[in-house]
Amino acid sequence: MKIGLQANPRKPPAIELGRRLVERVAGRADLVVSDENPSLGPELPHRPLVEMRPDVVVAIGGDGTFLYTLGRTSAPVLPINAGTVGVLAEVASERLSDLDDALERLLSGFYHLEERMKLGADLGGQPLPDATNEYVVHAARAGRMGLFEVAFDGVVAGRIRADGVIVATPTGSTAYSLSSFGPIVDPGLDALILTAIAPFRAEARAIVVEPLHTLRLRNILPGREAIAIADGQTEFAMAPDAALTVYRSPRRATFVRFGSTFFYRLRGKRILPWSEDMEGGSGDRADVPPLP
Repeated sequence: MKIGLQANPRKPPAIELGRRLVERVAGRADLVVSDENPSLGPELPHRPLVEMRPDVVVAIGGDGTFLYTLGRTSAPVLPINAGTVGVLAEVASERLSDLDDALERLLSGFYHLEERMKLGADLGGQPLPDATNEYVVHAARAGRMGLFEVAFDGVVAGRIRADGVIVATPTGSTAYSLSSFGPIVDPGLDALILTAIAPFRAEARAIVVEPLHTLRLRNILPGREAIAIADGQTEFAMAPDAALTVYRSPRRATFVRFGSTFFYRLRGKRILPWSEDMEGGSGDRADVPPLP
């Protein structure tokens, strides 16, 4: 097995976990390290993520690190949380034994792959990178509202006066869309979620549509520039009257999972709309049996 390693270089806990991974895995699998982590396994090969060609990439950090990794590799990603919220994470870092157990499962092939929908987009006819969480169109100047035209499959549905508009995947429903009062959508589904950011109309509601639709968001306020943002990381300037077209990507985000469910991963993160103080039972965890 060839394993790639990407650790958030700005998070010391992620670097420490990366060192532990190198100690545990080196010699048991082919290990290649991101060129952004020169201090991890200096004797090992270091490559940019886009050049690794691994069987699996272990990403250590928070959700931003996982999204960054998914945007630069088509390989399955094992997301390991390094002390942040980590909604996408499969492994927490509170106990080093959890990391050790996860690495043993990975090396033994004791895992399954979970595929999730991505978004494709183009701006003015130019293709943009895929997004796993969301694409956002936002007024370029803070504190200034924008006016955005929304079209489904080329047919104009209406206009939204707001700071911005989010088109999210079910994976992204627990990210920026949620903070703008969008719905939580099970990531096992494919859907497009349209959510306004600080809309002028207080009664504005998010909507969920089936994934075969194409959404077009056009910046129609004269003299006002806007920006399109992929997964909160990469920005693209939008001139007045420019349009961003968003659709379901033919490519998928692939995660390494050991059996835990979506709702279990959300527990303790103050995201679910109900109380988690339950007496009796152990929640909805559905882990695979322990290694023999």
